Amino acid sequence: MTLSIIGAGFGRTGTESLKKALEILGYGPCYQMYEVVPHPERVAIWRKAALGELPDWNEVFSDYRATVDWPAAFFWRELSAHFPEAKIILSVRDADSWFESMEGTILKALRSGDNPDTVGQRLVAQRVFKDRLHDRDHIIATYEKNTLDVQAAFGPDRLLTCELGSGWEPLCDFLGCPVPDEPYPRGNNADDFHRKFETVSKS
Repeated sequence: MTLSIIGAGFGRTGTESLKKALEILGYGPCYQMYEVVPHPERVAIWRKAALGELPDWNEVFSDYRATVDWPAAFFWRELSAHFPEAKIILSVRDADSWFESMEGTILKALRSGDNPDTVGQRLVAQRVFKDRLHDRDHIIATYEKNTLDVQAAFGPDRLLTCELGSGWEPLCDFLGCPVPDEPYPRGNNADDFHRKFETVSKS
């Protein structure tokens, strides 16, 4: 098995829904942060990766067909080069809406974290946002730069920019899949996020 889909979008852009959608379409299992937490050896891998010691990508994703969200989304450049046949999906939403969602979930959790050695702190707080977790302009600029960087790196044959709420059609058209006879899946709301992040934040 090898990666067929690489998600390059930040958290809170519909990545949980996208994970479920890809698995319904046959691109599962799909890797994300919640695939890391129950496995101490995976936690160790991403802690090292956050410090620049990159792993064997084939080994990391040996049992997966897709990956979305952090931690892997931070390494979209490395992953897209390593898996040149994989398609790239950039999940996006309006920047102000995205920040409000981040403010009540990921940023809130990172700001309250007291262990600087977790994957979330090392990668998202330190590497993605440079520890400027209270700087709204910087956080939004970082999000927008990632969007532009990804869009500049790939042509339409390899990249889908997937707007939050766009449903099945763009995704299925991009992947050449029939539209499933079921609603597009819903992701995790803020309450769901915090229940899950309590576990993540300990790793």
